[in-house]
Amino acid sequence: MNKVLRIGIAGLGTVGSAVVRLFQEKSERLVRQCGRQVQIVAVSARNYKQDRGIKLESFIWYDDPLDLASSADIDVFVELIGGEEGIACHAVKAALKAGHHVVTANKALLARHGVTLARLAEKNGLLLHFEAAVAGGIPVIKVLRESLAGNTISRIYGILNGTCNYILTRMGEENLSFERCLKEAQILGYAEADPIFDVEGNDTAHKLSLLTSLAFGTVVSLDDIYVEGIQNISLADIRAADELGYRIKLLGVAAITDTGIEQRVQPTMVPTSSVIAQVNGVTNAVVIETDLLGKLLLSGVGAGGNATASAVLGDIADIAKSQPDFQHGPVLGSPVIALKPYKKATIRAHAGGYFIRLTVDDRTGVFASVAKRMAQNAISLESIVQRPITETQTHGIKTIVLTTHQTNESAVYKALSGIMQDGNLLDKPQLIRIERSS
Repeated sequence: MNKVLRIGIAGLGTVGSAVVRLFQEKSERLVRQCGRQVQIVAVSARNYKQDRGIKLESFIWYDDPLDLASSADIDVFVELIGGEEGIACHAVKAALKAGHHVVTANKALLARHGVTLARLAEKNGLLLHFEAAVAGGIPVIKVLRESLAGNTISRIYGILNGTCNYILTRMGEENLSFERCLKEAQILGYAEADPIFDVEGNDTAHKLSLLTSLAFGTVVSLDDIYVEGIQNISLADIRAADELGYRIKLLGVAAITDTGIEQRVQPTMVPTSSVIAQVNGVTNAVVIETDLLGKLLLSGVGAGGNATASAVLGDIADIAKSQPDFQHGPVLGSPVIALKPYKKATIRAHAGGYFIRLTVDDRTGVFASVAKRMAQNAISLESIVQRPITETQTHGIKTIVLTTHQTNESAVYKALSGIMQDGNLLDKPQLIRIERSS
């Protein structure tokens, strides 16, 4: 049997502690599956004395993760510290320079420095695995990097943030406000005390940037993603979507177009009958559209200690089974030198149309004025409905709900600008994409 693969773990939070616990519980299974002994030999965290529900006595303790990363005591460095800069970034670079394979769950780090780190890993003949960085326990990275060889991918999209999906699910099922569902998610541990990174769409954007690079063979381009979160989704939107036969999901979407690559994160209405509409709670789902297999759906637990730890264990097992003298596959699916520059797509017509909700004065002519502005911008309306006053609205205010046929975003924004100039809007308009083919 091959020599023991020695693991060093930096970061013993929820995920790091779960990795240690699962190692201790499943050591015999890991040996059988890997064909060799795999052992955690060293760890690093801020406070040795903190009660994490795991035993640390058998491990070498490092106060400084940089010392662990460059230590001769380990073969694989597992980075579970988090953050795109600072100690996490320095430690991963130190590990690769010291000749250690790396496993990380750090999507922010890879979204910013993925190409640099991949280049360093490839230069030194090392593996850099990051299955846990995207969609928790769903093996989407492995599928893109290995299983879909020979396939041409045209689009990849999905629900990549469990916090947002939980909030939107609860709003729809229980008729609760965004604020109420967010508080509930925080109590249950699905949302952080400061939830901005999740609800404003940034977490999804980091994950999408990595999927885009793997799917289309381009450099990672986080700053070219249009990002919109769910913080402005109201119960009125949820109810209107339901009446129209849709559910609202926060989707990350990347697609190849004639002019380049389109990347966006935004609330989207999907048909109630679609598979993606049935993905509820903290579950994640990724849809990959290919030329050979058609649509491939991967769905499962997208967050939490066990799900993320499972992905980390899978990456470690892959390293354990790799051949020491074998040329390792590229980190981002293609060698860094072969990655294409990212080319951002120009605005194009959106096949699914848009949902628009307007709060306006309840007076003669407003309805006709809104329809006129849409016509001036060549926007074909599928429906336009003046909704009754709700319990939260004062007398003299109406809600107009419109759905459009295929159009582009620039035309919609021009129409909304005209409506604002007419002085008819009493609140910021709501605009949500409709994806009829999801």
